[in-house]
Amino acid sequence: MSWIFGRYTAFLLTLAGAAVTAALAYASSPWWLWVAVPLALLGALGVYDLIQPRHAIRRNYPVLGNLRFLFEFIRPEIRQYFLEDDTQAAPFSRAQRSIVYQRAKREIDKRPFGTQEDVYGDRYEWINHSMSPSRIDDTDFRVTVGGPECRQPYSMSAFNVSAMSFGALSANAVLALNEGARQGNFAHDTGEGGISRYHRQPGGSLVWNIGSGYFGCRDEHGAFSEEAFVKNACTPQVKMIEIKLSQGAKPGHGGILPAGKVTPEIAEARGVAPWQDCNSPASHSAFDSPIGLMKFVARLRELSGGKPVGFKFCVGHPWEWFAIVKAMLETGITPDFIVVDGAEGGTGAAPVEFVDHVGTPLREALRLVHNTLIGVNLRDRIKLGASGKVITAFDMARVMAMGADWCNAARGFMFAIGCIQAQACHTGKCPTGVTTQDPLRQRALVVPDKAQRVANFHHNTLHALAELLAAAGLTHPGQLRPHHIARRISPSEIRLLSALFPELAPGELLRGEFRHQVFRAGWAMAQAQSFQPTYDITTALAQEHAAHAAPAPAGHA
Repeated sequence: MSWIFGRYTAFLLTLAGAAVTAALAYASSPWWLWVAVPLALLGALGVYDLIQPRHAIRRNYPVLGNLRFLFEFIRPEIRQYFLEDDTQAAPFSRAQRSIVYQRAKREIDKRPFGTQEDVYGDRYEWINHSMSPSRIDDTDFRVTVGGPECRQPYSMSAFNVSAMSFGALSANAVLALNEGARQGNFAHDTGEGGISRYHRQPGGSLVWNIGSGYFGCRDEHGAFSEEAFVKNACTPQVKMIEIKLSQGAKPGHGGILPAGKVTPEIAEARGVAPWQDCNSPASHSAFDSPIGLMKFVARLRELSGGKPVGFKFCVGHPWEWFAIVKAMLETGITPDFIVVDGAEGGTGAAPVEFVDHVGTPLREALRLVHNTLIGVNLRDRIKLGASGKVITAFDMARVMAMGADWCNAARGFMFAIGCIQAQACHTGKCPTGVTTQDPLRQRALVVPDKAQRVANFHHNTLHALAELLAAAGLTHPGQLRPHHIARRISPSEIRLLSALFPELAPGELLRGEFRHQVFRAGWAMAQAQSFQPTYDITTALAQEHAAHAAPAPAGHA
């Protein structure tokens, strides 16, 4: 009998309590119903627990076993509010979120009593300051995007909203982000879900992101449509066109938006039929080779009236990137910009294996892209944007020192409009109305208030960046170089990023001077006609090993 009073104690006490309080309500006062009814409902839940077939813990512990699921449901909130360390990033720390909230609300963003960072820990980084600080009056740092073939260059802010689609974000979230971008005079990337009415309404500058589904520029079969493209690309609000090759959260992974989520509004933005499955293939159908990609870039630039056209990608196989560069050299066509998305980026839900173990992190990816363009004398023709966990001014300074001309942020601007990192983005039950299509949930997000916070976060982050630059004796983020940032690699050893990530000399790759293994092994494998390598990486590494193992010629010992 002990098992009855062990596992079933809560259930039996609930039944007994319901019976007693019901009797008291009948015999004494109806006020006892306030206790009897909840106990009766719990008793009914216990009966259901005993007969349901899915959860063993509920069958063995009726009523009480439901607490396990309750605690599991609120575990992220318990961890975030009560257990999380201020500097532990998972994926963003409380300190990182707090700085966004403070700058978005124009509250005090200073910290007393010294740093919380372990300044003697591995990977601690800092910017070296100058004994002769500079003075910066204008903190609206900008970069002109547009190569020789571009007829409508765009003056880009150093800090912009990264790609997030309507559908992934709520209508009110898109409205707030675009209105904030309009107020702050910076760009808002549409994400691959197309240009929705909520992107258009406020009138903020747009970077139109075109993915493999060609949403907003597709025909009835899902192929690229020039007519539909021209209709959207030639609107004054669209400042640049970005071809999405891959993204940080799930590079190389397509997806399907189920029919039940393809509302008339989402269908309108994407150019598809409502209430039908909406497919985003893993690869593009408008081109299938690096040369094809370059011709597509030129085609979009001409169709848009000469607006800047570029592409966004998360670096994977290096030889595929090298193949794109070889296509630039062979065709003479260059994109106006490239956005490098780090593997640590990504607002949307993705398979855990992709989130954790696919794609190159931002620093290594950005440095590879930057160095390759220098090595073929194309860096001055192509501007580089970068995205991947950019929150603070120091995040921006570090990324720009590694080669970026501007930074994009997605989750940072989500925090600015109220995101609390509940990590319920894919469930439709976002508690703050940022990532849901539920009209009641998104009603909680008040657009005018949050739009002002978006503009505030942008302005105050650039102001903080100006203070960092001034302390280093610089006047513009374009002057940042890897030697401005130092990293501790052990308790007794420090390296400048210029030593950890050395820079190629101009034209080095054209001269066949491959000082770094990635170029020695990968450059010869790449071909402009195909993303496929000319031979496999095993062969390339074996050849390199043989070359280094060969004995030195006589007289050169």
